[in-house]
Amino acid sequence: MKNIYFLSDAHLGSWAIEHRRMQERRLVRFLDSIKNKAAAVYLLGDMFDFWYEFKYVVPKGYTRFLGKISELTDMGVEVHYFTGNHDIWTYGYLEKECGVILHRQPQTVELYGKVFYLAHGDGLGDPDKKFKFLRHLFHSKLCQFALATVHPRWSIWVGQTWAKHSRLKRPNGEELPYLGEDHEHLILYTKKYIQYHSNVDYFIYGHRHIEVDLQLTKKARVIILGDWISHFSYVVWDGQHLFMQQYIEGESQV
Repeated sequence: MKNIYFLSDAHLGSWAIEHRRMQERRLVRFLDSIKNKAAAVYLLGDMFDFWYEFKYVVPKGYTRFLGKISELTDMGVEVHYFTGNHDIWTYGYLEKECGVILHRQPQTVELYGKVFYLAHGDGLGDPDKKFKFLRHLFHSKLCQFALATVHPRWSIWVGQTWAKHSRLKRPNGEELPYLGEDHEHLILYTKKYIQYHSNVDYFIYGHRHIEVDLQLTKKARVIILGDWISHFSYVVWDGQHLFMQQYIEGESQV
């Protein structure tokens, strides 16, 4: 039985990450280290800091990452890509050229006999009105069409600049620490969700850039994946055990 892997939030290409080429190479080395052990890899959103596909143009760069993803899918490894709030604007390139299975909404799936609820996490339980407005704006077909009419030289620059500003406006460029079980929006959302969906064993989210592993009830366990900027964290499901790991260069990976 091969493993199933979960990771998120690499924000590849971010202008706020000083050594972004090294970061991409590290991610690619990790994917290469697990390619023969993996039945599936779930990328839970924001793997790119800004991704927008035009009809004949995609953002430059990311060739190492896209090539490794393509290698995995060519080998028969399922690669599931969940859109996040930084990479909403994909319209077929990743599926056709790289062979990924794209998901735009949270998914409930059964993996080796256990039920998983998987989502990037943006918009789930967050009451912030400004964020809700921006999320609605970014998902608007009209706004997406308007952006597509702007030359890529400018529209991609605007997108990358916005993404950089979004990260740097935080204190020290870091995410808020874990807010606790009674205040963390994804935990509160999960508590409400399991009232009507008691069959779920594992909830796995990205988005928050923090590592959380919480046994919420006797059955339900919640994991927030961290990121691939500072944590380099991922989760492994081998059919019996679910555990979080950090990728350390030179160590063999499970």
